[in-house]
Amino acid sequence: MLHRDRVPLLWLFIQAVLVVAWCFTDMETGPGAGVSTQPNGDRFKIEGRAIVPGVKTQDWVSAARILVEGEEYVGFFRTDGSFAVNDVPSGSYVVEVVSPNYRFEPVRVDITSKGKMRARLVNYIKTSEVIRQQYPLQIRANGPHTYFMKRETWGWTDFLMNPMVMMMVLPLLIIVLLPKVVNTNDPEMRKEIEQSMHMLSPNPELPDVSELVTKFFSGSKGSSKAGGSSKGTRPAAKRSVHFPTAANSTT
Repeated sequence: MLHRDRVPLLWLFIQAVLVVAWCFTDMETGPGAGVSTQPNGDRFKIEGRAIVPGVKTQDWVSAARILVEGEEYVGFFRTDGSFAVNDVPSGSYVVEVVSPNYRFEPVRVDITSKGKMRARLVNYIKTSEVIRQQYPLQIRANGPHTYFMKRETWGWTDFLMNPMVMMMVLPLLIIVLLPKVVNTNDPEMRKEIEQSMHMLSPNPELPDVSELVTKFFSGSKGSSKAGGSSKGTRPAAKRSVHFPTAANSTT
């Protein structure tokens, strides 16, 4: 009678032991379930140093982190800028330095089953290009992050290349330099200029450009002719007219 009562208790005890064992095995394989490990369980260490030229290490290491294969393994920096990520199995991993103030080039580290390390820069554009890196890693910062675009400054080139300024300056240069370059006394050249300027002003309400050009080129010549004619002509002598007086009429 007593033996039959102990059988259900023994069965419940065996089930409880199996449940506890299953829970412990699930906890051990949970975080590293997606990691391919070796049968002998060999783990390795990725180590190196990050450097920011011209900046003290204590000024940036507190906010920086070292990430291996995304966030699968996370490491922290020491006060001298060195780091070590432990318990990493053999394989190929991308090592990145994440900092809010400075940017670093990612590095790929290949770990063999015997623990040999090979490092090379990661080039997402030219994947076939291989640039070897020394190990332990020496990762240098490329510069600070630029979160904002630099405001453009005003310069003389911007002023001169302004379309409105060019539309105002170029005609003035043409008007000033054209008489010095082109022989304005040539009638054929003057006629061609008048025709080209006439084509530029088809609106009848506007003043005739060819006429303005003709007056501009012939202004100096006309003034010289006017001066010469004024010098050549002399004023006519005044003739005195005598009227008969009363005494002469009586005589």
